[in-house]
Amino acid sequence: MTTELWMLLGTVILFFAVNLVQFLLALPGLGIKGALGNREEEPFPLSGMAGRAQRTVRNHVEGLVMFAPLVLIAAQIGVSNSHTVLGAQVYFATRIAHAVFYILGVKGLRSVAFIIGDLALLGFVIGAFMHAG
Repeated sequence: MTTELWMLLGTVILFFAVNLVQFLLALPGLGIKGALGNREEEPFPLSGMAGRAQRTVRNHVEGLVMFAPLVLIAAQIGVSNSHTVLGAQVYFATRIAHAVFYILGVKGLRSVAFIIGDLALLGFVIGAFMHAG
């Protein structure tokens, strides 16, 4: 398995972890009945750390929608090079940082991690398709 695919797997595992953190932070406000229900309507807007964790989950989904297809396309066409490896590694590292900073409410660093992650995706794309044959 390529490094890029390992980074994709790590990003998916991170998604599960962030989703679990979001649930655990929301649980005190939801209560057991609310947590086990179908939540057709949220009983309250999540705020504070629980709200930030919820927004982190949504942001992570948006990132996976871009990252996963890029990694899978590169794997399908047999491209793995220093640009794609570095892009995937930096993207994964910045997703970890972004999640931690977002949940803890660290505004500036959260944005920096997000921007660096997007630049890593751009580098991945350039590296993948410059070498595609």
